[in-house]
Amino acid sequence: MTRLIYGLQPVREAIRVHGDAIERVVIEERPSPKLEALGRFASGRGVRVESAPRAELERRTGAGRHQGVLAFVPELKIRGIDDLSIEPTSIFVALDGIMDPQNFGAIVRSAVALGATGILWPEHSSAPLSPATFRASAGAIEHATLLRVSSLPEALRSLGDRGVTVIALDAQGTETLGTIPLRGPVAVVIGAEDKGARKAVLRACKHVARLPMAGPIGSLNASVAGALALYEILRQRQEPTEGA
Repeated sequence: MTRLIYGLQPVREAIRVHGDAIERVVIEERPSPKLEALGRFASGRGVRVESAPRAELERRTGAGRHQGVLAFVPELKIRGIDDLSIEPTSIFVALDGIMDPQNFGAIVRSAVALGATGILWPEHSSAPLSPATFRASAGAIEHATLLRVSSLPEALRSLGDRGVTVIALDAQGTETLGTIPLRGPVAVVIGAEDKGARKAVLRACKHVARLPMAGPIGSLNASVAGALALYEILRQRQEPTEGA
């Protein structure tokens, strides 16, 4: 089985990760220098490269912004919560009700860039793993450890039982994120922008925390909030400990 991806950066990252396991890369006829370079990169990794009229790429991608290239790549590996090993520095990002592929992909991009160990989300009430999601992640999803769970509250309780500090981000949180110790294994829960995390999910968390705001806007886009939370984790971990 293969899946369709498109766009310069998603295809480039897929080539880096999957190499000659990719079925083929299709580049539009009369390519730009960037597309020619991508074709050479793919060929150098043993990937078959084909050309096709732009209309063919548009037919396959629909309204997607393909940038003149698409590829048929291996299916993503989806793991279960029991497959995880917990380390002292583990960072997990949990998504609850993130329905927009753009937000889902952007959160994956931040999570991978900032060193998250794994990304988990429930089977239902979530954006699909679609070409739009892959493109929004700018190819980062190819590097991610992905965990789809049947029940997010149960998965979070399981992480908590294994020593992970589980924190939900919420604009009405009783604590600010920076006051919580974040040096050990942590899971950050990001809820839907309109409703936040579900009550059952909040009950499975040890903390419900807010990000401090200085301006008149009381909340942030879900992907931005997730990135700031991950930066706070890294900030705390890079600070010297007392007595060091």
